[in-house]
Amino acid sequence: MKTETKKKTVIFALIIATFLTAIEGTIVSTAMPKIVDDLGGSELYTWVISVYLLATVISTPIFGKLADLYGRKMMFVIGTIIFLLGSMLSGISQTMEQLVLFRLIQGIGAGALTTLPFTIIGDVFEFKQRAKIQGWISSVWGIAGIAGPLVGGFIVDTISWHWIFFMNLPFGIISLILLWVALKEEVEKKKQIIDYAGIFTFALCMTSFLYALTLLKEQKQLTTSISFMFILAFIGLCLFIWIEAKGKEPMLPLTLFKNKFITISNIAGFLLGFILVTVTFYIPLWVQGVTNLNATYSGIAMLPMSLTWLFGAVYSGKLVNTKSLAQISLLGIFIIALGCIGLLFFQTNTTIAMMMAVTAIIGFGFGLAFTVFTVAVQSAVNWQLRGAAMGSHNLMKNLGQTIGISVSGLWLSDELKGYALESSLHSVFIILFILAISAFLVTAILLRAKESELGLS
Repeated sequence: MKTETKKKTVIFALIIATFLTAIEGTIVSTAMPKIVDDLGGSELYTWVISVYLLATVISTPIFGKLADLYGRKMMFVIGTIIFLLGSMLSGISQTMEQLVLFRLIQGIGAGALTTLPFTIIGDVFEFKQRAKIQGWISSVWGIAGIAGPLVGGFIVDTISWHWIFFMNLPFGIISLILLWVALKEEVEKKKQIIDYAGIFTFALCMTSFLYALTLLKEQKQLTTSISFMFILAFIGLCLFIWIEAKGKEPMLPLTLFKNKFITISNIAGFLLGFILVTVTFYIPLWVQGVTNLNATYSGIAMLPMSLTWLFGAVYSGKLVNTKSLAQISLLGIFIIALGCIGLLFFQTNTTIAMMMAVTAIIGFGFGLAFTVFTVAVQSAVNWQLRGAAMGSHNLMKNLGQTIGISVSGLWLSDELKGYALESSLHSVFIILFILAISAFLVTAILLRAKESELGLS
């Protein structure tokens, strides 16, 4: 398969697909004020974003498993078509209710586009090449973070907000065609067993949990209905684990977690996802709420993070030749922890230059750590389990971000009842440092693990 695949074309196709999903969050957020002006329904403002993320989180591991059963190419095509269908329908929405529904469809397709590129990279490239290619793919997220607000603002101001969705169509079609032509794979033709019970209980569990988190973030208190949703999520999780343990072809094989590299990478990915989303939201809040500067300076303060993330991701590809995965990941998390220490020294008169230095450090650490964890999961299993493994890893990172923004927001809201914004944000930054240390200690377990278990030949 690898000798027939046109690798450069595959990379180009995956970069396009990754860029579409990476830019989606920032470009839609930028356009939302104008969308609300046109469609009304301001009470559904947050749901346009939340329902997309919810659908993506749920569909990510499902697409990963289906790719193991039916091949990466078929599931990539199906996911892309669903994503483009949701984009087109979102673009022609006439009410906010329609937009929320169509964003749900778009988010389901995004689950394929966020996990399958990493799976395909693991299939097509040897171990020594994966970190370098992964670095290129990771750099797309940094570029999208910078380009999203600019592109979104330009389209809204000069054309129409509808085109932030329509612009996905030509690029998505190009990516789909290129991958279909360039990627060669052999999938065993046999009747596959689909874990419908596992998919249903997983969807029930995640929907209940994420919906409860969203309500908790909005209402800032634990109500009876929210408690019920959490209980339903717990029951669904227990049932899901029982089904997966008994199933012949489980959606999320529990045997994956017997591999230290996968288990540790997933735990660390969850903790780092928590840190990432909190840093992304609360440094801009510090800039505007504590130092009393405008939103432009918030963007300037965060800009280095996108750039150094790129450098960290690319540099990790070079380190793989001389250092172990455990050493590189620990280095990345150590650098993130240093950045979190920098957050603890923020004061009312802290300069934007100082903030830029801190975000630069944090971005470089994330570029190293996230890239290496992805390579570890890619390399820890064979073709038959790689999709499910990558699905589980992306699920944990997404959950870390989703839980992170809800928990930190709730904590901040509670802290603000008795303290000023500055001291409240400092308490959040202390939590981030503790999480970084926890991620470092957990990852240190990999120093004793044998990399020969990964099949690095």
